[in-house]
Amino acid sequence: MDFEDFLTHLEGVKRTGNDRAVAKCPSHGDKTPSLSLRVTGDGTILLKCFAGCGVADVVHAIGLELADLFPNHSPHNKKSIKPNHWHAAREALKTLHKEVLIVAIAAADIAKGRTLSQEDADRIAEAAVKLREAAELCR
Repeated sequence: MDFEDFLTHLEGVKRTGNDRAVAKCPSHGDKTPSLSLRVTGDGTILLKCFAGCGVADVVHAIGLELADLFPNHSPHNKKSIKPNHWHAAREALKTLHKEVLIVAIAAADIAKGRTLSQEDADRIAEAAVKLREAAELCR
C-alpha cells in the first residue's frame, strides 16, 4: 500500500510535507491529531502516536495489517514483511553475548577454586534461563 492510500484510512489528516502528515489516531479516539506519519524513500510508512498507542494497535484499528506499512508486500516477498529482523537479531546477539560472558566469568572463578556468592549463583541461574530460551527460539 502506498502512503496516499494509507492516509485515506485516517481522519483529520493534515499534510506537513511531501512525505509527512499528522492525523487523528484511530486507536484511542483522538480529538486532535496525535499520530505522526512519514514515508521513507523505499516506501515504508512510519507511524508514531504521541499518546502512546502501539503501531500494531493503530494499524489494526483501521482494518489493516502491519505488512501494509511496507512496499510490495505479498506472501511471496518475505523481505517486506520482516523489516526489523536484522535489528532484532542484533539485539538478541547482544543479550546472548552478555549472558555468555557472565557464565564465562563465573566458570573462571569456579576453576580458580573460588566460591560463588548466592547473588552470583542467582545471576548464573538467570543467565542459564535466558540462554535456554534463546536456544528454544532457534529450533
